[in-house]
Amino acid sequence: MPNLVDQAICIRQWDWSETSQTVSLFCRGHGVLRGLAKGARRERGSFSGGIDMLACGEVVAVVKPDRDLQTLTQWTLLQMFRRPHDELETNLYGLAMAELVHRMLPPAVPHERLHDFMLDTLERIEEGERPAPLFLRFFLMLLRETGHEPRFEVGATPPARFAFDPAEGGIVDCSERPKAWRMRPETAFALQQTVLGEPPENLEPDSVDRAIRLLTAYARTVVGDGLLTLHLALEPRPSRSFRRSGG
Repeated sequence: MPNLVDQAICIRQWDWSETSQTVSLFCRGHGVLRGLAKGARRERGSFSGGIDMLACGEVVAVVKPDRDLQTLTQWTLLQMFRRPHDELETNLYGLAMAELVHRMLPPAVPHERLHDFMLDTLERIEEGERPAPLFLRFFLMLLRETGHEPRFEVGATPPARFAFDPAEGGIVDCSERPKAWRMRPETAFALQQTVLGEPPENLEPDSVDRAIRLLTAYARTVVGDGLLTLHLALEPRPSRSFRRSGG
């Protein structure tokens, strides 16, 4: 059986035994891959000492189409992102990206552009940019790549009262659709500007947070209940650094 060799980002990992791991990887050319890495935590093994969340590496695997859990034979670490491990806000947004990919992408379907966009987002967060607007950009890209992109055009005459209709996936006039979700014009503007490529640092923080909350509610109508990490990322909290147990 020929090996799969691909660049990947770790989006989930569990301890299988004292030295082995089960992981979900977002591969650039293969999509989401679930695999077992036997002996991954051995220091002198073939897995760079273990596969960490949000790490980027080159994976080698033996893939059998009739199996849900593939056999990983090698992992070479290429990039490790320290800021998501040291800061609570960046940690939660990084894990939220991983959760969205895990929940919204089917296995083994390539999404090269989305993979590259996620890697670019992690790199920009690592360089010190605000995580929330970068996450908003990624969220909209993922919805586009999965065929669920909302529409935020308002036309020549803006609605008297802005609302978002999840069934239609777009902005409507609340006076005409009373059951639609009310939204502020500033939230609609932040989403429009993000779609148009406005630099993240130019977006107003409160509007970004409201836009992420709206997209989270919309995504839940697509995948069902859940998205716990996103809920935690949007919870009010003091701004401080933290160090997770075990480094």
